[in-house]
Amino acid sequence: MNGMQGEPIHSGERPFSPPLPSAPGELITVVAHFHRAEIGRMAGWRARIDMTTNWAVTVVAGMLSVSLSTPNAHHGVLLFAMLLVLLLLSIEARRYRFFDFYRTRVRLLERNYYAQVFAPRADAEAEWAWRIGTDLREPRFLISRKTAMTRRLRRNYFPMFMVLLAAWVLKISSSRLLQEEVPIDPAKPVPGIIQNLSLGPIPGWIVLAAVLAFYAWLALLTFAPRDLSGELGHGDVHV
Repeated sequence: MNGMQGEPIHSGERPFSPPLPSAPGELITVVAHFHRAEIGRMAGWRARIDMTTNWAVTVVAGMLSVSLSTPNAHHGVLLFAMLLVLLLLSIEARRYRFFDFYRTRVRLLERNYYAQVFAPRADAEAEWAWRIGTDLREPRFLISRKTAMTRRLRRNYFPMFMVLLAAWVLKISSSRLLQEEVPIDPAKPVPGIIQNLSLGPIPGWIVLAAVLAFYAWLALLTFAPRDLSGELGHGDVHV
């Protein structure tokens, strides 16, 4: 039977293809609709980025409230919060790569078409339309996950990690926020603090080394030399 199993119905002819624009007015209409569609995609991924950031802020606020409100709360709560925020950072970095991909398309069109309409210049990119066409045929991420994480750390996440670190240091060094741990000897505060850092069978010095290594890695990602290529090379309004 014709049309069964999703097969196209045609009688010896090639499958139908929509006609391409044949007049300037038709091309302008296509460009306008394409720009609107790409704006929608970009805005959708932008909203997802904001959602992940809101989750991270909620996690930080909730964990701070739990850990600092009572001495019964273990300092491991704040370490767990660091892991949760790292997970959210990883999710947001992936979303940011999608956002950057669609944002680049939009900005190519705006810089080289709409900007030329309103303020023509001779230095417009010659192959901008070819670049968009190539991306439409074979979509590929334009930035790495590491670059995406670096940008999100600089914008939002590094301050959150620093707040968690400050709360963790306060928790392990204040006798008022510790109940079951060994009291810290004022004459030897460092050994006492390290002893209280233990997590079950894990010694305190391993926990301390892990936290220091984790924050050294975050600092390296956050303060690495900036790459001003791509969209970062055009203006200073960026996400």
